[in-house]
Amino acid sequence: MSDFLIEKPIPYYEQFYHSIKKMIFDGTYKPGERIVETQLAKQFGVSKSPVREAIRLLEKEGLVIVDDRSRVIVYEPRIKDVEDIYFCRMALESFAVNLMVKTASDQEVEEIEKTLDETEKAILQAKEPAAIIALNGQFHRLIVQFTQNKRLQKQVDDLKSLTQFYRILNFQKQNRAEIILQEHRSIFTHIKKRDEEKASQEMITHLEHDLIHLKNILKKRT
Repeated sequence: MSDFLIEKPIPYYEQFYHSIKKMIFDGTYKPGERIVETQLAKQFGVSKSPVREAIRLLEKEGLVIVDDRSRVIVYEPRIKDVEDIYFCRMALESFAVNLMVKTASDQEVEEIEKTLDETEKAILQAKEPAAIIALNGQFHRLIVQFTQNKRLQKQVDDLKSLTQFYRILNFQKQNRAEIILQEHRSIFTHIKKRDEEKASQEMITHLEHDLIHLKNILKKRT
């Protein structure tokens, strides 16, 4: 038998899901803005079904809200929402780093350090914010991944889309990238020393600082 493989085409609803999600993250669709399904379907020459399915996935992740009149509205963060999400992140990620320090291999620890070095390089080269934000997210993702705890990973993954939404919002302010990197390196210092308690506390402190910064941004907006 030959090694020929037929690649399965990406379903329309997945394409719409990723496209709409990207437009929410890059600000093409603003918080509170309405997304009209019929207009999207007409614009791309497809039926409403794949657009509706994409919206359903985005609603499940919390990035859009379907109101009582069936209008699709881009999620608009509230201070209470941010507090709730960050409370969950503090609980989950402080536990994750504690567990990861105990179980991760030296090679995995080196991979986290490499991510921090790549982040510093990206900042020095003044790369696009999206690239630096992605590396910041990778730092947190690797910590959870290296716990080898699938159920913990799923709990964190359930918050992934809103976490990314907040991560982009949190990037506002001069020298914000440098501040975040410095706090990540502080966490890593204790990871490398295999001091799970201090690493866990530094993670909580880092997320507390993020929360304060985000709340200030939202207060200024209102």
